[in-house]
Amino acid sequence: MKGWPGEPQMAYDTLMACDAAAEADGAPITQVMFDFGNVLLYWDPEAVMIPRYSQRLVDGFLDNDVSSFYDANDMMDAGASTDEGVAYVRDHKGEPWASMMRYYVDNFRDSQTGVVTGARVLIEDLRAAGIGVWGLSNWQQDLYRIAEEGCDLLGMLDGKVVSGQVKMRKPHRDIYEYALRTFGINAKDTVFIDDKAMNIVGANQAGIRGIRFHDPRNLRACLIAAGVPIAPVQD
Repeated sequence: MKGWPGEPQMAYDTLMACDAAAEADGAPITQVMFDFGNVLLYWDPEAVMIPRYSQRLVDGFLDNDVSSFYDANDMMDAGASTDEGVAYVRDHKGEPWASMMRYYVDNFRDSQTGVVTGARVLIEDLRAAGIGVWGLSNWQQDLYRIAEEGCDLLGMLDGKVVSGQVKMRKPHRDIYEYALRTFGINAKDTVFIDDKAMNIVGANQAGIRGIRFHDPRNLRACLIAAGVPIAPVQD
């Protein structure tokens, strides 16, 4: 199975206010919290592997049932080292997947393929409107430093929580609550934007409305429809 296991069905670019977040439905949004990978920064593990591996092996590596790649990522996001991630793949799936995992983490920089379309301007527009902008991302702490060095966009945020640094990870409720406390903001005033449906579910369980990101124009329209005072896309 390619991609993270356990992803529920969920519409994209639609404001979700389920579970505890239902109490916030319709409340003004004064804070926007962003995931990083494929929301602010493009992350493409396949781009790392292409120079050394056939498409057959790359497809196998990105199939969690075959390689345990995403299980190892979850473990590293929760605080494990990259060496522990490689060892996990070796113990559970053996070769060639363990060697490929080693190659992936050693060449992680190549997975960072640029700023997501529209992300920089959206952050600038939110800040100009007086909206707080924050980051909450699952990321292995050493790999995150590589990403941060290569992208000044993350420096535009008012604050950041990275899972590998705090040894908690989405979609578990505790990291959302930790982020709210760290930033000094309220769940009711906040919307969380992530590309993974499971993480929007987690945000809702912590009382935070969420938007599953797919399209920058539709995201902007969704925020405007929720009352966020930013400029629309011109037609």
